[in-house]
Amino acid sequence: MFKGLGGLGDMGKMMKAAQEMQGKVEQLQTELASISVTGESGAGLVKATATAKGELTGLDIDPSIFNPDEKEVVEDLILAAIKDAQQKASAKSQEEMGKLTEGLGLPAGMKLPF
Repeated sequence: MFKGLGGLGDMGKMMKAAQEMQGKVEQLQTELASISVTGESGAGLVKATATAKGELTGLDIDPSIFNPDEKEVVEDLILAAIKDAQQKASAKSQEEMGKLTEGLGLPAGMKLPF
């Protein structure tokens, strides 16, 4: 169709590929919101659940750690569980994005805008 226009035919292919990729990235964003990861601290005494997008969705605290004298320990365990969940969410997001970029023939480790 664009043979007489030199490299513009390739430009059309590139634009189509970019639109397809945008659609796949949007679909992946939706999927990441439904994938859950759980971070733990204190050998499982505190568990934080987050989506693969990093949104905290739940917190489970074993009642045995509620000792008023150890308030700071409990706070540290909660923060550690949340950080663990966020790190796992980030890793899962990167893993899923890697699958997408591989399927599109893009270089491994290519960072997309999110």
